[in-house]
Amino acid sequence: MTAVGRAAIATLLLALFCGMFFGQPAPVHADPSIANDARLAGDRKRTRFIADLSSKVGINVFSLDDPYRVIIDLADVRFQLPTGIGKETKGLVRGYRYGLFAPGKSRIVLDVDGPVLVDKSFVLDANNGQPARLVVDLVPTDRKTFLEHAEDAGTQIAVAPKPLPPTADRPANAKPIVVLDPGHGGIDSGAVSPKGTQEKDVVLAFTELLSKKLKATDKFEVVLTRDDDTFLTLRDRVAFAHKKGASLFLSIHADYYPKKAEAARGATVFTLSEKASDEEARALAANENLADAMAGVTLPEEPDAVVTDILIDLAQRETQNRSVVFAGSIMSNFEGQVHLHSRKPKSAGFLVLKSPDVPSVLLELGYLSNPEDEKLLLSDKWRENTADAVTQAVEGYFEQRIARMPF
Repeated sequence: MTAVGRAAIATLLLALFCGMFFGQPAPVHADPSIANDARLAGDRKRTRFIADLSSKVGINVFSLDDPYRVIIDLADVRFQLPTGIGKETKGLVRGYRYGLFAPGKSRIVLDVDGPVLVDKSFVLDANNGQPARLVVDLVPTDRKTFLEHAEDAGTQIAVAPKPLPPTADRPANAKPIVVLDPGHGGIDSGAVSPKGTQEKDVVLAFTELLSKKLKATDKFEVVLTRDDDTFLTLRDRVAFAHKKGASLFLSIHADYYPKKAEAARGATVFTLSEKASDEEARALAANENLADAMAGVTLPEEPDAVVTDILIDLAQRETQNRSVVFAGSIMSNFEGQVHLHSRKPKSAGFLVLKSPDVPSVLLELGYLSNPEDEKLLLSDKWRENTADAVTQAVEGYFEQRIARMPF
C-alpha cells in the first residue's frame, strides 16, 4: 500500500473515532432531508405529531412556557408541506409552525394549550416503502411538573445575524446608511392570509425592490437585516442597525386584523412610544413583540431596568424626534399615492424600534386579512408605486436633516 493510501485510511479511521467518541459523525445524507407531510393524531390524553421525511435526521426536543410550546429542532430540513398546513387543532395541540431557524438548522414549534410532557420523541428509518418519520408524543401534566422537565431557558441562545465587520470611522461626506428590516422570516412566517400568503414573503419582496430604488439614487448605502428566508430575533435586528452605524432604520411588515377584515385596510406608519396611541396600535405591538417567543427563543434578562430606562431616555429624545420626522415624510409622500389606514402616524412599544441612537420607524404596508389589500401587496404595479413613495420619503427626510445638521 502506498503512503498516500495509508494516510487516507488513517484519516478515515480518525474521523470515525472522533464521531464515535465525540458525537459528531459525518452526515449520511449530503442533501438536506425533505419534509413533505405532517399531521396530528390522538386526543387530549395523548397527542401525536408526525412528519414524513425523505431521510432520517437528528432531533432535539424541549419545551418552553409563557406561552406553552414544544420545540423540535432538526438538522438541515427543507419543508415542502401542503399550503395552509399547521392550522389544525387536535388534542393538546392548537397548531404548529415550521421553517429555517438558522443556517443548517430547522425548527418546528407546536403550540399547546397547557402544560405538557414530551413522553416520546424519535425518528424512524424509511422502511417497506414508507418514508422516514418524525414522531413526538405529548401527554398533559401540571405546571410544576412541566417546569421541572422544561429546557433551561438560559440555554436558548438568540440567533445572530450574519456577522458584519466593525464599522470604521466614516468620512464626513460618506453616504448615510439606511437599514431596511423585512419583518419575520424562517420559522416565523408572520401574518398569513386565508389564501396562504405569508407576511415574511410579501415584505421581503417589497424590501428588495425598495433597496434597489434607494441604491439607484446613489445617495445612500442600503443594507438589509435579512435577504433570504432567515429567522432573526428582534434584538438582533436592532443590534444589526446599531453595529452597522445606521442613519435610519425602517422595519417593514404587513398587518392582520380578522375582526375587521373588510374594514381594516391600508398602510400605517408607527413610531416608538411607551404608551400606545390607540388600542389597535397596542394590540399590534404586543403581537409583533411575541415574534421571538413564537419562534421558540427565550432571551437573557435585561440589565437593571431603572438604569437602562434613564440611559435610553437621554439618548432617545433626539432620536425619537427624528423618527417622528421620518414617519411624517412617509405619510406626506403616501398621500394620493398609497391607500392609508390612518392619516396620522401611530405609536406603540415595538421592541424592534427601541434603538436609542438610530431613528426608527415601522411601516405596515397593508392588511393580509383584507382581500383587496392582499391583491395590492402581490401586485407589481402597487409595489413599484409604494417603493417610489418610500424612496421619496427617505430622500426628503435626509434633505431636512442636511439642512439642519450633519446626520
